[in-house]
Amino acid sequence: MRNPHSDSSNEHIAFIGGGNMASAIIGGLIQRGLAASQIQVVEPFAEQRVRLARQFGIAASEKPGIGLSRATLVVWAVKPQTFKEAAGQARAHTPAALHLSVAAGIRSDSIALWLGTERIVRAMPNTPALIGKGISALFARPAVSATGRLAVESVIQTTGDYLWLEQEAQLDAVTALSGSGPAYVFYFIEAMIQAGTDMGLNPDQARQLAVETFVGASALAHDSEESPEVLRTRVTSKGGTTYAALTSMEHNGIKQQFIQAIQAARRRAQELGDEFGAK
Repeated sequence: MRNPHSDSSNEHIAFIGGGNMASAIIGGLIQRGLAASQIQVVEPFAEQRVRLARQFGIAASEKPGIGLSRATLVVWAVKPQTFKEAAGQARAHTPAALHLSVAAGIRSDSIALWLGTERIVRAMPNTPALIGKGISALFARPAVSATGRLAVESVIQTTGDYLWLEQEAQLDAVTALSGSGPAYVFYFIEAMIQAGTDMGLNPDQARQLAVETFVGASALAHDSEESPEVLRTRVTSKGGTTYAALTSMEHNGIKQQFIQAIQAARRRAQELGDEFGAK
């Protein structure tokens, strides 16, 4: 991971939406050394505004105002269905800002139309960003300069690692693979815990064994130069216990069903762009 910029004295970052992903980024920025006074949030829900004030010392506002004009970067952390309305409210105050969207599905053509600017970067992060272990994919429109890309990197890397994409359409695949991916992992952990308790372990034992297995296997896959396929075959002796489990999965088409599920998530990401994009 790259080091963040050391000079942040001229930064002023605004967040439209103050939910979990915005909070993850804000927490990373403050940990990096950005002052709370350099961050502002527009959040319509009073409960979220109270939480932001308590957690970060940020006085969030209910609606966009003239204060947004100070922002060098605006982070759009809103739901796809509310993006257009929120953009209409903020547009007049952010003509000079760089814009970073973490909203699923909403294409940069729509964002550019709604905000009246071409300086837009789209990102697809995931929830491990909450503990600094996220992975984000980024796409920048041509009008975003190298300096603009660096500014986005310095924000996103506070939540984990990142990579750049050359084609915006790939973000739908990223949304399906890593954006939604943590839920798949949790789903399999749930199944392993259920299997463990069904076989006589208590819930705490089953949870510890399941979670730590995922943590350890993921770390091994991350650090190893060998492919997941090779790592899998090394713990699969023909006729053994692992072989029995994997043979059952193959017989029931688990891998293919899993691939189809991820493709369904990609289709939904595409539908979100069609449904809530520019009209």
